[in-house]
Amino acid sequence: MTMDVMEIQEIIPHRYPFLLVDRITDVIKNETLIGYKNVSISENVFQGHFPGHPIYPGVMILEGMAQAGGILAFKSMDMTKEEAANKVVYFMSIDKAKFRAPVKPGDKLEYRITVIKQKGAIWMLKGEAFVDDKMVSEAELKAMIVDK
Repeated sequence: MTMDVMEIQEIIPHRYPFLLVDRITDVIKNETLIGYKNVSISENVFQGHFPGHPIYPGVMILEGMAQAGGILAFKSMDMTKEEAANKVVYFMSIDKAKFRAPVKPGDKLEYRITVIKQKGAIWMLKGEAFVDDKMVSEAELKAMIVDK
């Protein structure tokens, strides 16, 4: 199952400049998701991080993982578009975050999300981010799907 940015926007409320997932390339409900973001020098964040030495901020990588995790949770719950429109994902915690290599303009940042555990509306996920099959970041994410 693939999803383009228009389909992603039907599931999560994020929009430019804070929508950090460009495409979903694979979803296995209740198990895994693979998606990506193309990192471009034209992004506003590079004006200050860092001038003359642009590095994509780690917090943005974590947020992208969280958005991808939210998509996995929504797709796993088999909600209609109407039901999903009345829900939102709140992230409860981010643990064990590690940054292993810098992400730079021109990189294709691939998110690989795996369900660790799910109980009711609460999801525990493992997020990993890769550039050219090299892990650049990882974290454990906990989220809850709630009514808006």
